Amino acid sequence: MTVVRIDDTDFWGRPEWITQAGLLLSSFANLLGRELVSREGSPRDQAERLFEAPFVVVSHGTQADPILNYGNAAALALWEMTPEQFTRTPSRLTAEPMHRDERTRLLERTRRDGYVDDYSGVRISSTGKRFRIERAIVWNLIDAEGTHRGQAATFSEWTPVTA
Repeated sequence: MTVVRIDDTDFWGRPEWITQAGLLLSSFANLLGRELVSREGSPRDQAERLFEAPFVVVSHGTQADPILNYGNAAALALWEMTPEQFTRTPSRLTAEPMHRDERTRLLERTRRDGYVDDYSGVRISSTGKRFRIERAIVWNLIDAEGTHRGQAATFSEWTPVTA
């Protein structure tokens, strides 16, 4: 796995990252009935735990062409981006053009059903490395007021795809 250098190693402690981590954790627990990571400690402790988790966690917003708004360390390394690059990227660009229709169907199914826990598909890093993710969970992000705030995904299994 490529190591991504992060200049500000405490960026996950910024208020917007703590808020997003809380939304990710609460939505996951509410929809799936279990915790993604331990909820012990402060919201900052939980944000750090989520960022350092040994599995990928990503999310995007609700824009017409959703922009990624969270990636933990495993995600940043897999997609070979800094947090700043990642959070400026339209989420559709994580899949190659030939796989984007499949991705759109997945997100529509997630929006309708609340979550999907059986997704597998091919994605591509910022440098063109292709990888297949297995058994991903994709879920809707719903805040405390019931407002849809985007979608998220987590997975711990991926393998390189060679041509």
